[in-house]
Amino acid sequence: MWVNEQTIETTAPAEAIWRAWADVERWGEWNADIERIELDGPFAAGSRIVMTPPGGDPVELRIAEATEPTSFVDEADLGNIVVRTTHRAEQTTDGRTRVTYRMEITGPDADTLGPEIGPQISGDFPETLAALAARAEAS
Repeated sequence: MWVNEQTIETTAPAEAIWRAWADVERWGEWNADIERIELDGPFAAGSRIVMTPPGGDPVELRIAEATEPTSFVDEADLGNIVVRTTHRAEQTTDGRTRVTYRMEITGPDADTLGPEIGPQISGDFPETLAALAARAEAS
């Protein structure tokens, strides 16, 4: 298994983070790694997201879990690996919100492919989290 976890704290409440997450068609406004994105169904478990990175091929994600306003999990089944990303927004004791993105790559080829593609996929997590926090704080 390959894992990468990144966290940021924000003054935005979890509900504002959730609104940004649930507005999938606008993710490209705060996530530079998205050229095109479509949600098939509601922002809920079982729905499908097709995300195209700049200059790349479309990637199909399935929303595996969604718990408003605190978390959702998406999964990309790529055959010999599964890329699972957990997105969490948790209140801290000082009234802030801690937002965490945790990517896990599992499957038969995870030890080989994880270190190769994991950093490519999750390398922008710090910038994406900062942009998400800024968007939520402005809403």
